[in-house]
Amino acid sequence: MKKIAIITGSSGQDGTYLSEFLLKKNYKVICADRRSARGNNWRHKILKIDKKLVYEDFDLTDTESIFRLIKKYKPDEFYNLAAQSFVKASFEVPISTADITAIGVLRILEVLRTISRNTRFYQASSSEMFGKNYKIQNESSLFYPRSPYAVSKLFAHNITINYRESYNLFACSGILFNHESPLRGEEFVTKKITKQLCEIVKGKRKKMYLGNIFAKRDWGYAKEYVEIMWKMLQQKKPDDYVVGTGKTSTVKEFVNLTCSELKLKTKWLIKKNKAQLINLENKKVIIESNDTKHLRPSEVDFLKADISKVKQKLKWKPKTDIKKLVKIMVKFDLDKKLNNF
Repeated sequence: MKKIAIITGSSGQDGTYLSEFLLKKNYKVICADRRSARGNNWRHKILKIDKKLVYEDFDLTDTESIFRLIKKYKPDEFYNLAAQSFVKASFEVPISTADITAIGVLRILEVLRTISRNTRFYQASSSEMFGKNYKIQNESSLFYPRSPYAVSKLFAHNITINYRESYNLFACSGILFNHESPLRGEEFVTKKITKQLCEIVKGKRKKMYLGNIFAKRDWGYAKEYVEIMWKMLQQKKPDDYVVGTGKTSTVKEFVNLTCSELKLKTKWLIKKNKAQLINLENKKVIIESNDTKHLRPSEVDFLKADISKVKQKLKWKPKTDIKKLVKIMVKFDLDKKLNNF
C-alpha cells in the first residue's frame, strides 16, 4: 500500500516541491489548504502535478477541521508547512499570526495525540526564531525572535518538542534558513528583486523599492530543502535540524547578482543608510532602498546556519549556491509562458 502524507500549506513554494518529491516516492499526497486558497494552485500546475494530488479543505484555526482530516486519512506522515508566513505582515496582524502559526500547531499535535499517535509529524520552524543572535546559528543556539511571526514560530517549535518528550510522538522540527526558488511568493524580497528587475529590463516597470539592503541572509534552494523534511521523518528517532548553506549574503549582493545575470550595468550611490541603484545605460534610478514603508519595526540583521548536524547525521549538504539560485529564478521570471500562470 502507498504511504499517505498530508501537507498543509501545500499550495505554497515548499508545499509544491514537497508534493512533487513525495509523488516520486509513490506516496498518496493529501494537499490541505484553506478553502480560500483552493484556486491558488498555480505552482502545482507549473510542475504538472495538480491532477495527481488529493485536495482537502483545512483550517489551522479550526480544531474540528483538523480532527476530520486526520481521522479520515490516518496519515503515515504529516507535514505542517502552513502559517501566516510573511514577517512584515505579522506586525500588522499579530493576533491572527499567533492563532495560525503558533496555536494552530498545538491543535494539530493535540489531535495527533488523541487519535493518530503513529503519525510522524514535521513542523516547519524558521531561522527567524534566532533573530538578534549575531553568532552562526545551530540547534543549540539561543533564540531571540524579533517579530510576531518569529515568536509564533518559536512557540510552535517548543510545543513540538514538548509533545515529543511528553507523549512520545514522532515529532520533528526543521529550522530552515531562507530558501528561495522560482515558485517563491512575490511578497518575499528575493522574488521581488528578480521579478521586478526583469520587468525593468523589459520596460514594464521604471523603479522598485527595497528596505534594508544590508541585512545578511543564508539563502538556499527550496527544491533541495524539502528532501530534508522527508529524511527527518525516516529516522529511527525524532530530532530537530538546522538546514541552510552555511554561507551568507546581503540583500545588496542578491541585487548585484540579479543585475549581472540580466547584463544590467549599474552603480550604487550610498549615503548613510539610504541607497540608490543607478542604471548606467540611461542614468536613471531603478532601485530606492531603506524606504521606511519597506522596513520592519524591528530588523533581523544576520542569519547564518551551522549545518554540521544535518551533514553528519542525515548525510545532506546543499548543491545550489546563491549565484546558481539567482540564475534559476531570473530564467523563470524572463519566461513569458511560465508567467502566464
